[in-house]
Amino acid sequence: MIQKDLLHSVAAQISENYDKAEVPMYSDQLRLPNRDTVIQIIEKLQKIIFPAYFGGTTISQVTADTYVEYLLGDIFADLREQVELAFSNKVKDPAELAYKTDEAITGFFTNLPRIQELLMKDVAANYEGDPAAGSKEEVIFSYPGLYAIFVYRMAHQLYESGVPMIPRIMTEFAHSQTGIDINPGATIGEYFFIDHGTGIVVGETTIIGDHVKLYQGVTLGALSPRGGHKVVGKRHPTVGDNATIYSNASILGGETVIGANSVIGGNSFITSSVEKDTKASLDMPKMIYRVKKSDKK
Repeated sequence: MIQKDLLHSVAAQISENYDKAEVPMYSDQLRLPNRDTVIQIIEKLQKIIFPAYFGGTTISQVTADTYVEYLLGDIFADLREQVELAFSNKVKDPAELAYKTDEAITGFFTNLPRIQELLMKDVAANYEGDPAAGSKEEVIFSYPGLYAIFVYRMAHQLYESGVPMIPRIMTEFAHSQTGIDINPGATIGEYFFIDHGTGIVVGETTIIGDHVKLYQGVTLGALSPRGGHKVVGKRHPTVGDNATIYSNASILGGETVIGANSVIGGNSFITSSVEKDTKASLDMPKMIYRVKKSDKK
């Protein structure tokens, strides 16, 4: 009897909290994308972009065109459904919902060959930038930096089409797998290299040029906003072509520009622009060595 009364009381309080919440909590009106389906779409896209590595035995049984077209059809059905769900909470008119969904899906599939070309340049950058890489095949199979870039480039295309939620679901999944947090809204150029990767943060309005290298722990972030969501415009830095940013450097603010060909040393904290062709680093701390004196006389 105690259990029944207790659970009844707690259930009533939780139900009341649903009604008080600022977001829908218990409603058949709310239609959301399915996170598991979105993750499956990522996995299928990986099979299309890098079939010899993730495609399994199917690729030896059919032609490349047949293999790709089959997987694309599978992805098309799932992604269209998820994009429509994502739009449906903001777009109530059925005709407009169908139009926005079709426009986003068409843009995504039309741009897949271009995204694949970008990713092959990223593979080259990750291989050439890391002397420890045994081969480009090893980079594709095992490098968390390349995986995070792969997911970002897919998510960014959907972000550019205005698709809600799904781009962030994609990049946060990659974040959970790799420790690399790239907002899908960031703009990233060709031949992007992430070494080691863990702890990297790239904010939504970041702009990164071509041939840029980031090492573990780098933050391309925003200065803490006092206005919260009232803050609009560019909040994150711009990094020019051929820049290298070493581990644990923090570069903050929308007006901060790291010039082309610059090198930013590890543990730097930068909130103002750096001219091109500049090396910026902290003074090296002085090491102090004390040798323990022997007690023996």
